[in-house]
Amino acid sequence: MLPYLQIDNLTKSFGDLVLYRDISFGVAQGQKIGLIARNGAGKTTLLNMIGGKESPDEGDVVFRNGLRVGYLEQSPQFQGDITVLQACFLSQNETVSLIADYENALLSNNFGKIEKLLPLMEHAKAWDYERKAKQILSQLKINDFDRKIETLSGGQIKRIALANLLITEPELILLDEPTNHLDLEMIEWLEDYLKRSTISILLVTHDRYFLDAVCNEIIEIDNRQIYSYKGNYSYYLEKQSERIATTQATIDHANNLLRKELDWMRRQPQARATKAKYRIDAFYELEEKAKQKQDDPNIKLGIKSSYIGNKIFTAEHVSKTFGAIKILDDFNYVFSRYEKLGIVGNNGTGKSSFIKMLTGEIPPDKGHFDIGETVRFGYYSQDGLQFDEQMKVIDIVRNIAEYITLGNGKLLSVSQFLNHFLFPPDKQHNYVFKLSGGEKRRLYLCTILIKNPNFLILDEPTNDLDIATLNILEEYLIDFKGCAIVISHDRYFLDKIIDHLLVFHGNAEIQDFPGNYTQYRLQKSQQEKENSRQVEKPVTEKQNYRQVSDKKKLTYREQKELETLEKEIPSLEAEKSNLENLMNSGMLSVEEITRKSTRYSELLQEIDEKTMRWMELSDV
Repeated sequence: MLPYLQIDNLTKSFGDLVLYRDISFGVAQGQKIGLIARNGAGKTTLLNMIGGKESPDEGDVVFRNGLRVGYLEQSPQFQGDITVLQACFLSQNETVSLIADYENALLSNNFGKIEKLLPLMEHAKAWDYERKAKQILSQLKINDFDRKIETLSGGQIKRIALANLLITEPELILLDEPTNHLDLEMIEWLEDYLKRSTISILLVTHDRYFLDAVCNEIIEIDNRQIYSYKGNYSYYLEKQSERIATTQATIDHANNLLRKELDWMRRQPQARATKAKYRIDAFYELEEKAKQKQDDPNIKLGIKSSYIGNKIFTAEHVSKTFGAIKILDDFNYVFSRYEKLGIVGNNGTGKSSFIKMLTGEIPPDKGHFDIGETVRFGYYSQDGLQFDEQMKVIDIVRNIAEYITLGNGKLLSVSQFLNHFLFPPDKQHNYVFKLSGGEKRRLYLCTILIKNPNFLILDEPTNDLDIATLNILEEYLIDFKGCAIVISHDRYFLDKIIDHLLVFHGNAEIQDFPGNYTQYRLQKSQQEKENSRQVEKPVTEKQNYRQVSDKKKLTYREQKELETLEKEIPSLEAEKSNLENLMNSGMLSVEEITRKSTRYSELLQEIDEKTMRWMELSDV
């Protein structure tokens, strides 16, 4: 494979915080690499160093000469007074520069320069650039090309930045949390685009389905070191558990040896340094190895939630509009005890507004929400991250509660609680301003959970949280003895947590679906296929006979292929039907549904390919 990028002996630290030391890896043509690490481990810093926005302390970042590189930052910024289309012409590539030179030559009536630029424009296919920009923007659901950037939402700006990246046709792209602020439709579009594309990718994301579908290699930063796994996210999980088990065995062995060495060290005379220096050096190496800490991925936090009665809330004839945008129209709903509800839909369909009406932040135009007396909300909002940056982490949480009650009647201190959510003692005494964006989100989550609510409302909780934190939060929610509403674009998170969905389609159209997101997506896909079959014009027997009789004769090999396809396609269709029945039965676990849905996707592609070939042979 042709090497595109090489990282050699990279070291980066901020004061006494060492992010990584002497790490090396490369990205070659065709590689699609997912970068995984905990919040604060330096994922964004690494991308910024590769993208030239920060400098390493030591080491080299080397690109192949002439390589076209694109970088999608986590929170892209544009000048507010430019239009959508102008924002797409800000890329610093040769085609854009050529178009700018040509436009300037036209404005200055520099006919000599125009004459020189015309063949270059033809060669670079610059005339198609604006058309291509509009095409990609349309695919990303951005159709108002003259709209000012300052009037757009964060999700719309992210899509424009994505379009800005893709229209330049880079050979290597760096993506920092590309799914943040995108709705599910856009995430699935981007996932499919990157999966089919030949672009090489270095990607940071917490979206595990996205990682699994797009990436063919995972790189993990752990304990300031790099670990590489040649496979997708599922393969990484399998091999990571093996690595942790091996490392734990090494630590246990080191601890046993350390006890013997410690006994030897204590029995030596004061002048031992001149007698067995190699033993002393070995002792300190063992001590360092024995101090390594491996987190137990199976640890659970059994917190006892406060009592919640049978009456949770009812929505009675609720209506809400914002100008011409209709959010709810005579909406009625009775929320059940211990229910875990997921809310999905495109951006702007009213998901967050629904939550704010439920919690009383904004009033409905008509109707009302009747909340049960025992309900204690814990509300994690998208814009709730507000801390005194000069306070220490532990003091932020301690100001809310000194301890939390476990299900077995025992108490958990603030320090123990924070440690469970990946704030070790040294981090607990850090000032808030030293935390990364993801660590601040994790701290915000801790301030919600330590209040011991019995009804959790989580509005996009997965944005900026690392996978390790998401695993802990998922385990917490699975064991949570209370109610929950989750608004999320993270399909993996939804599939693990929720009982059923409210799907906001827009214009106050809300669908209640009894299942998780993968089940909903499969049913929707099946319904779309059924609808497309119904609108196809049926072929009569007489027409079919005439078409067959007019065909050219098939070769012997083609006839055999056709006969094979006529046997294989019904068999594949039967397998597909069985899978659909299984996945809609409600009897499968999340893991089984995930495996079945992977096979279902493969089946659909196989059936489409074989059907297309059958049609080609049948039309001969």
